[in-house]
Amino acid sequence: MAHHSTPSSQKALMMELKSLQDQPVEGFRIGLVEESDLYNWEVAIFGPPNTLYEGGYFKSHIKFPIDYPYSPPTFRFLTKMWHPNIYENGDVCISILHPPVDDPQSGELPSERWNPTQNVRTILLSVISLLNEPNTFSPANVDASVMFRKWRDSKGKDKEYAEIIRKQVVSTVAEAERDGVKVPTTLAEYCVQTRVPSQDSSSDLLYDDLYDDDMEEEEEDDEEEEDNDMESGGEAGGTSEGGGVSTRCYDDDQEDSGNEDS
Repeated sequence: MAHHSTPSSQKALMMELKSLQDQPVEGFRIGLVEESDLYNWEVAIFGPPNTLYEGGYFKSHIKFPIDYPYSPPTFRFLTKMWHPNIYENGDVCISILHPPVDDPQSGELPSERWNPTQNVRTILLSVISLLNEPNTFSPANVDASVMFRKWRDSKGKDKEYAEIIRKQVVSTVAEAERDGVKVPTTLAEYCVQTRVPSQDSSSDLLYDDLYDDDMEEEEEDDEEEEDNDMESGGEAGGTSEGGGVSTRCYDDDQEDSGNEDS
């Protein structure tokens, strides 16, 4: 019997989304751009206290490919950002988001690039680390890189870079107010893991649909095996056939578990 199977990338993304909603990453708010589309996420980043970005509310999108987690997503800031590793269009240039190919010209080791064991949580942590510690060796924004080095090397005496960042931070305050978001400004507030309440039950329904799809696939596979067993006159033996079902279900669980981790 023909049936529609759910792409493994959807299962992986649904599990990751639920994990991030149940155990949020400090300093981030995660959600879907549209409740029916698992491949486009909206992310709000709160500027870490005691940094130039303190008090900032930076909005971004993560777009996932259909073969995730085998290929990396893209990460784009919607908020205007002045940073050595962020292109003018908002795209983030960071090793973890580069395809896993051997490119000696890039100066990156293959181990620094994307691999299927990475996940959204590691991406978010890498992005927040990049904000505070830019990579000036291969900048996406050369002017910002030069300006950052002057600020860093002068130990803050050259204030041009810092002033631009602070102006961008101030400009995000109004948008946070429009979105009804209270931006943390102290370390204690920042370190609180805030769960984002679901706007409706559509996410749970989507998760249930994915779960039901898996159950239907397993049930249909079981029925097909029983039919084959009856047609063959039971030559394979009940114990052996049962073992086959058990092993395959275990393998399916292993694949789902791997997607969840990645």
